[in-house]
Amino acid sequence: MSPCPQRGNLGRSNQCVAMKAVSRKSRRLRRIFFDVVCEDQRHLREKIQNTPPLDVNNTFCFFALSDKNMSLLHRFKEFIQQKNLFHPKDQLLLAVSGGVDSVVLCELCKQAGYNFIIVHCNFQLRGKESERDQEFVMSLGDKYKVDVLVKEFDTERYARENKKGIQEAARDLRYEWFREIVSRQTSNVKRQNEDSAHGSRLTAHDSSISTHVLTAHHADDNIETLMMNFFRGTGLHGLGGIPVTHQHIRRPLLPFWKEDIIQFAKENNLDFVEDSSNLSTKYTRNLFRNEIIPLISKVYPQVKTNLQDNISRFSEIQKLYRVSIDRIKKKLCTTKNDEIHIPVKQLMSYQNKALIFEIIAEYGFTERQVDEVIKLTDAESGKFIQSPSTSHRIIKFRNWFIISKDQSPEAETIVIEEGVSNVQCSMFNVQFSTFETSNLKPQTSNLIAWVDANEITYPLVLRKWKQGDYFYPFGMKKKKKLARFFIDQKLSKTEREKAWVIEMNKKIVWVVGMRIDDRFRITEKTKRILKIALLS
Repeated sequence: MSPCPQRGNLGRSNQCVAMKAVSRKSRRLRRIFFDVVCEDQRHLREKIQNTPPLDVNNTFCFFALSDKNMSLLHRFKEFIQQKNLFHPKDQLLLAVSGGVDSVVLCELCKQAGYNFIIVHCNFQLRGKESERDQEFVMSLGDKYKVDVLVKEFDTERYARENKKGIQEAARDLRYEWFREIVSRQTSNVKRQNEDSAHGSRLTAHDSSISTHVLTAHHADDNIETLMMNFFRGTGLHGLGGIPVTHQHIRRPLLPFWKEDIIQFAKENNLDFVEDSSNLSTKYTRNLFRNEIIPLISKVYPQVKTNLQDNISRFSEIQKLYRVSIDRIKKKLCTTKNDEIHIPVKQLMSYQNKALIFEIIAEYGFTERQVDEVIKLTDAESGKFIQSPSTSHRIIKFRNWFIISKDQSPEAETIVIEEGVSNVQCSMFNVQFSTFETSNLKPQTSNLIAWVDANEITYPLVLRKWKQGDYFYPFGMKKKKKLARFFIDQKLSKTEREKAWVIEMNKKIVWVVGMRIDDRFRITEKTKRILKIALLS
């Protein structure tokens, strides 16, 4: 039996109707999409009408590529809004070198309608080329009719005096200047608001206006930073790449590739200058940019996109990591005046070096000092390690680590090293001096402690007394708790709260201003005497 012709014709007819319906729907969707995302709607409608009908099988491919087809300006504005980088009325300081990245940043801000001024750093490292860059940036000020601030640095001298590499020195100088400008601009706005408060309400400035520095770091810079951090050695934070925001810094070009920026410059006929040092592989970043990443791309063509995706993943993981670390730090760390007190046993129970580093890093300690902290757990009371970049110390005191500024008057635990002649705490000064016994006749006074210097082992610790403290009062062979001693001395609660002790390896040498420990008294065998004098 032959197939029914009516059935075959009906099938083809229905298929044609369905295909036309899908095609019409696809064209409508495409026209609506362009109307929403594109600035020049009329132009793009005409462009759509002049294009062939959309293939049904490629409809979803079109939408998958929609971000790429958006104008850089639209994506730029969308990213700023999405990340809430700044508000249209905020003061924007554009860090402009004169290269294509920063020039495009200027043009995007201009087209987006943002108000800005230009700031330019002349590091004086490339002779006439540095002068050329400065003149070009000044011309951008004329082009956009905005102010230009220029700062010249003696970068080589700064690097030499601070024992830093040129790139690190330039970065330090750059961001320090940015901080100064932001502080000055913020003060100006505050002063203008105060002046306006005395005048008409109509002339008052918006007190919500903030000042931000915009840099032109982009996606290629980001993956280069990731790779440099990885090979240099880094924690999870370093794998998150360059932050979009940090204090007053904003980086609105960070999601965009260099090729997008160059294409925008071509489309808008933008002039810019080339930095010849960008071709030199003596700088680590240029080595990764010009040689290593292109070489890897031959094996993994999607390496740049993959690294960008990894940065996003690491950044999300970093957020979870920070939540966990902050919770544990809150549990472990107790703040007392200028000190941080951490129970040694509880800290070590986590058996986690990353946790130790996260606690000590904000006080200037390095990751290499984590092992020193671990060794400190078995040290005697009074032993400490010093931060290489700040005045902070980590002191081992009995079952605690105490992070304290060196000789801070507000500290409740002060380490006294051998040779120190004067120590100041929040309530008094203590002076130390040593004498030979043949030249000295000790005077009796509660304000002076005379002890056998040969019985003293440094470091000493000056601290407030604690419940459970005990000592052997002078003239007694039995120990007595300080709480009982204070009762016997008929001290008031306020007087007890003000009591301090000098301790040596868990032994109290002197209850300051009251009594020495009998174990350190002067005897017939004493050859050297340590005098400890209390000064108000």
